Amino acid sequence: MLEGTGPLSPGDPLTLWRVGRTVETAYDIADQPMDGAMDPFFFVTDTKNFIPHEYPCRTHFAAAHRGKPPVPNHAFEPVRSALPFGAPGLDLSGFWFRATHIATWAETAVTTPGGTVDLTLTTPGGALVMVDGAVVGHAAHYVRNLAQSITLTVSLSAGAHKITVYFDDLAERDTRHTLTLAYAGGAPLAAINPFDAPDETVSAVANALSTMHFERPFVREGAVRLIFPEPLPADVSAEIVVEGDFMSHERLPLSATIPAGARAVTVADVEALPADFRHFRIRLTMGSFSAERTLGLEVCPAAPPAPTTLPARIEEALHHVAEHAEPDTVCALARLAAGRAGAATEAMIAQSLPRIRACWDCADFALVPLLWARMAYGAQLTTPLRAEIDATILSYRYWMDEPGNDVQWYFSENHALLFHTAAHLAGTLLPDATFARSGRTGREQAAVGASRLAAWFDHFERWEMAEFNSAAYFPIDLKGLLALFALSPDAALRARAGKAAARLITQIAKSAHHGTLTAAQGRSYEHTLRGGETAELTALSRLLWGVGGRGARVHALPQLALALRDHGLTLPDEAALAHLCDGTERGWHFAQGENHFARLTHAKTADWALGTAATYRWFQWGYQETLLQGRIGRDPQAQIVINHPGEGVHCGYGRPSFWGGSASIPRVQQYRGLAIVVFDGLFEQLPFTHALFPRAAFDQHHVAGPIAEAASGAGRMTVVGSAPLTPIETGPSAGVELRMAGRDGRWIVRLHRGEADFSALSLTGPSDGPLLVDDPVYGPVHFGADGTVAAEGTTIDPRTFPVEGVTSERPA
Repeated sequence: MLEGTGPLSPGDPLTLWRVGRTVETAYDIADQPMDGAMDPFFFVTDTKNFIPHEYPCRTHFAAAHRGKPPVPNHAFEPVRSALPFGAPGLDLSGFWFRATHIATWAETAVTTPGGTVDLTLTTPGGALVMVDGAVVGHAAHYVRNLAQSITLTVSLSAGAHKITVYFDDLAERDTRHTLTLAYAGGAPLAAINPFDAPDETVSAVANALSTMHFERPFVREGAVRLIFPEPLPADVSAEIVVEGDFMSHERLPLSATIPAGARAVTVADVEALPADFRHFRIRLTMGSFSAERTLGLEVCPAAPPAPTTLPARIEEALHHVAEHAEPDTVCALARLAAGRAGAATEAMIAQSLPRIRACWDCADFALVPLLWARMAYGAQLTTPLRAEIDATILSYRYWMDEPGNDVQWYFSENHALLFHTAAHLAGTLLPDATFARSGRTGREQAAVGASRLAAWFDHFERWEMAEFNSAAYFPIDLKGLLALFALSPDAALRARAGKAAARLITQIAKSAHHGTLTAAQGRSYEHTLRGGETAELTALSRLLWGVGGRGARVHALPQLALALRDHGLTLPDEAALAHLCDGTERGWHFAQGENHFARLTHAKTADWALGTAATYRWFQWGYQETLLQGRIGRDPQAQIVINHPGEGVHCGYGRPSFWGGSASIPRVQQYRGLAIVVFDGLFEQLPFTHALFPRAAFDQHHVAGPIAEAASGAGRMTVVGSAPLTPIETGPSAGVELRMAGRDGRWIVRLHRGEADFSALSLTGPSDGPLLVDDPVYGPVHFGADGTVAAEGTTIDPRTFPVEGVTSERPA
């Protein structure tokens, strides 16, 4: 039987859909200002993971659409087939950089002996439901990314029926464009094949897409091979699009033919792909039936040893970005700094200008390096391009109090810093010009930016980052800080920016393990967690301390190189700490965010590193927080991350997603190389917790029952679960995932060196009370319900952790 067909029980969703194209229409309203300020806690939500900040476009859209039946703006024309792959229904989520009305048709099929049927319709936006062409009900919530449900009662005659749904919403940045239609009760109902293809064909393609996976979860050399545990019964063509994270605009099309019975196919060579964690969107076609799925893979060609001197590493970094980074304003800046002006460099800049003029979300990420290029290397640019850059700078919206119609994210720490940096530097560059949206002169704009930067630094210098240890956003923060340090005429701002940059670098050094960040993170993504060798912080580590990898997606690497080379930036020598090689164990306890929002613990030796968040929002709904990350040995891939997936879709757009963040935030506590992770999830969340455990990265590994063990170099890892740990062998997470059934799983993680046996570790006590682990080396370790940890005659109280941190050192 074709999976997804057959009799339905109450609560079962319909999962097979013929889908039309998503029609996207720019949603424009009159430019207007907004009220608001930086909100470092925007991701600390009261209602699930719903973000409450609302743009004027949403207010306007809701007034026009909320509570009213959706009116289709195009006809249904099926163009693709959707299979569930872990989603309860149809998930067409994505990222839209500006306000966009999105609308999609979808159709499924059912059969019944006849009678009255109840259907539960769930979507964040609006939906119009039809049975055999007749409207039977609608939803019109239109609340951004907050799915809500209604029940429709439908009278069906005996036989087969087509259920067609038109659903729409206003897309703003990351947008959940989802639809779930579930059987809720009444007359018997069965799902049937809605596709114009026989069950056998659909099943063959579905099985191939469900089970296929890459030969390894990361590839350093040779061929990138796709494995098919369920060989196809006929020849299949594969269309593959290789793309980066949502901010990447680079797309690489590939194709392959998969012969009947084949168990593997080569899709590309490593050298032909960007060095990065990339999504491979794979569409298989057998006969007239096509369907697709997305897999993730880190492409990480082995880098040669880093040069031994800082000046040589600076030049290496600039050359790498100029030659191998994605073609954007950061790459253009590196090329100009390396004396590579010309048509190719100007094309990179020119293609970014329309997005900045349109105030796309994340345009501030492109604008700050553009300002650096214009201010420092403008003489290398042609006169027409300089004029176009200046016109773009003058037309941009620099803060929410200026009129506009965009969905730029003003509220987070990293974006607020870049907006104010851009305003200050743009006004400095063009002091006598008038900025179109604010009506200010450049001098006035620069002064306003400086004032807001002063307030930003006041907050940072007291509390530092609610987006703590973020491998995704620390490079963005450094982008702004380094631009200020290099280009601001304000000596006080330059000094504060240099000090702040040094502080972030110190945090990276203390939380890095041989070039790779290993720490709890306030905001994380799959591509920054699984990109162990190509995430940008590894390139910054390589530049500063001579150890680390490098990738194609960069934000701050050339700016750091230029600040060191040309602008007198001096940083404390943290090489020995970042690349710990002696026989010591270093501990660090510190707090981050306003009112010590996050209290953090980190411990490391030359052979292992472990970072966690202490007393952090236990058992609340999560957003993008990673609460535990550990590594052993020297291989950056030899790591562990534990979370409760926020969605079942791999490489999805959920926040939290499959790997980035936790649907339910666990209780996490740590003592040296020992940590406990205790979940207590809700029924509406996924019924398992899991660990990122990439077996191919370990020298040795063994999983049996509730015990997983691994070795890398001299480092050892023991993981003990409260239930059996199941290694996933097929599908997108083959070879990298350990799964534990249930929403209340308990995990013990013990990192160490040597031959001690930790497989008998157990955790006793209630989830919300005192817990105990009897460790063979540390002895009894008491984990208090108030967050304290007591062992070896010492009590650690996270409530005492200062922002600047407390360090400790002992023999490893």
